[in-house]
Amino acid sequence: MIRTLTAESVCAGHPDKLADYIADCVLDAIIGDNPEARVACEVLAAQNDIILAGEITCGYKPDYKTIVGAALCDVGYDPAGFNVIDHITTQSPDIAGGVTKENGELGAGDQGTVYGYATNETKEFLPLPLVLAHRICYRLDLLRNVKEADGLLPDGKAQVSVEYIGGEALRVKTVVVSVQHREDIGQEEVRRIVVEKILPAAFLDFPLDENTEILVNPSGRFVRGGPQADTGLTGRKLMVDTYGGFVPHGGGAFSGKDPTKVDRSGAYMARYIAKNIVAANLASRCKVSISYAIGVAEPVAVDVDTFCTGTVNDEVLSHAVKEIFDLRPAAIIKALDLTAPIYFTTSCYGHFGKPELTWEQTDKAALLLETVKRGRTV
Repeated sequence: MIRTLTAESVCAGHPDKLADYIADCVLDAIIGDNPEARVACEVLAAQNDIILAGEITCGYKPDYKTIVGAALCDVGYDPAGFNVIDHITTQSPDIAGGVTKENGELGAGDQGTVYGYATNETKEFLPLPLVLAHRICYRLDLLRNVKEADGLLPDGKAQVSVEYIGGEALRVKTVVVSVQHREDIGQEEVRRIVVEKILPAAFLDFPLDENTEILVNPSGRFVRGGPQADTGLTGRKLMVDTYGGFVPHGGGAFSGKDPTKVDRSGAYMARYIAKNIVAANLASRCKVSISYAIGVAEPVAVDVDTFCTGTVNDEVLSHAVKEIFDLRPAAIIKALDLTAPIYFTTSCYGHFGKPELTWEQTDKAALLLETVKRGRTV
């Protein structure tokens, strides 16, 4: 039986991604100066306004206008065309007191369940349709930035549908690319740029075939884009940020949040664990779920699900995970070096699959194998 699985990605200039990027640039600017700062920055990009809201406690007043202006330039927008409106306040003392205990212990910054996932179908340990969609958007932005895609503008998105048989990727069924362009560029030229300059490199190791349907700007003209055309908001591209909808999502967004918020740091640790399980060949697919209560350091639940692909029982893997990984927020922050100002690199093209990120390392695979082996013999 053939199944068709689909995932999407968006360019850095998509209004929602722009909001995510600005929020993470604010976060990086603050924790780069004060790693202990508490940051929960929300961004609304609407027309000519960039509105910052949320709760930030850092001991000084950041220069938000300069931070936002630099972020807009990075993405391809002219900061002179935007107003920066600051509605930031400080973190609630009730929340702050519940997170940082008198004994110095760090409790979870919120309640909820986070999920991590890995699969061996790509070198990124991510679902193939998602990897391919990210590649398209990355290349759209790259070629535009180096002036090799003349006429294309910052807003855009991509979607890839892949046919599977028995869990194995067979072929790419459909590719959809929508990209903003200058008014003087016709649709034929936009299609030529996408087909000739974008897709070949994106599909180098999984080529399109003669029957792949390629839809470029299927709605037609796409001149007006970005916040001028559609309001952008942080945390509205959760599936793009994570696993393309192939596994559940706890609902908590990532961008703009410091690592005491476990809906970010906990999700990174869950991915780290799942990827190491798959890298150890203990499963071909793995989902790790971790649940927290606000103000409590230890998770209230930890679960491993290998979708019947595990070489050992899921319960054995769960015990090994609890033995190896310290899942308290402070321990996660230390293990993954989450006070480093690296978050601007995460906000576009997914928070996973980038080898330079600490939670993408597979340095615990051998220890997992050893622990599982020991657990089966006692």
